[in-house]
Amino acid sequence: MIIPIAMVVSYSFKDNVIVEQNPVFAGLANYTTVLTDPNFLAALKNTFIFITLSTVAHLGLGLAFATMLNTPLLGGVTKAIFRIIYILPWLFTVAVIAVIWRLMLDPSGVVNYILTTIGVLRAEVSWLSDPNMALWALTFINIWAGFPFFMISILAGLQGISPVLYEAASVDGATAFRKFRNVTIPQLKPVLLSMAVLDLIWTSQQFALIWMTTGGGPLNVTEMLSTYTYKQAFSSYEFASASAAAVIVLLLTMILAVFYVRLQKER
Repeated sequence: MIIPIAMVVSYSFKDNVIVEQNPVFAGLANYTTVLTDPNFLAALKNTFIFITLSTVAHLGLGLAFATMLNTPLLGGVTKAIFRIIYILPWLFTVAVIAVIWRLMLDPSGVVNYILTTIGVLRAEVSWLSDPNMALWALTFINIWAGFPFFMISILAGLQGISPVLYEAASVDGATAFRKFRNVTIPQLKPVLLSMAVLDLIWTSQQFALIWMTTGGGPLNVTEMLSTYTYKQAFSSYEFASASAAAVIVLLLTMILAVFYVRLQKER
């Protein structure tokens, strides 16, 4: 790990690395170029929207489905069936997920067919090629693919809460909502915070799903920091700028990693 990281950092301070036999020292010129590049700023904005919505939805859906699977109102067989169904999206590989959703979101795909049939849409929508819809469609796919992991993790946290706490709350006359607010959420807080920070790190580095669905398009509306860096290196062959962008992403990720380590120490 140390050697490749050190090489990328050194490349970020040089000009025309790899393509030139004797690259010269460029100082902070590459960082200035990247930080003033409109495409990088757009990628930074898109990444922020992408990871924020994904993290909030992952935790919200994970908590909702985990609570449902933890309720005594459902029988054991019913819970087992639901667990199998809900965990399926997480078991698919990224390539399979990308192919499935590209077919479903095609203008002639099943999603448009259903929505136009029931009257929600009047005309077919190009979900992944429409600049107004692509980012939201991509975010939805990422949410769908990732929420089962958070559901299982939060479910494990719910099953670790002592029933005595709920019994004491019932004795005090607490309603179901107050039990959830004053018992469940405080007990799950360490799990939720840890999962949130991990999700921010993982989602910020999502590449395969984006590349195989939109490729950063159309018109850069789904361009993320990961795809921007890749294109700089392997499409434009600007390895120095790509290295600078990679170092910036590394620094941002390290900030999140520090928060995660602190949370783990507190636990």
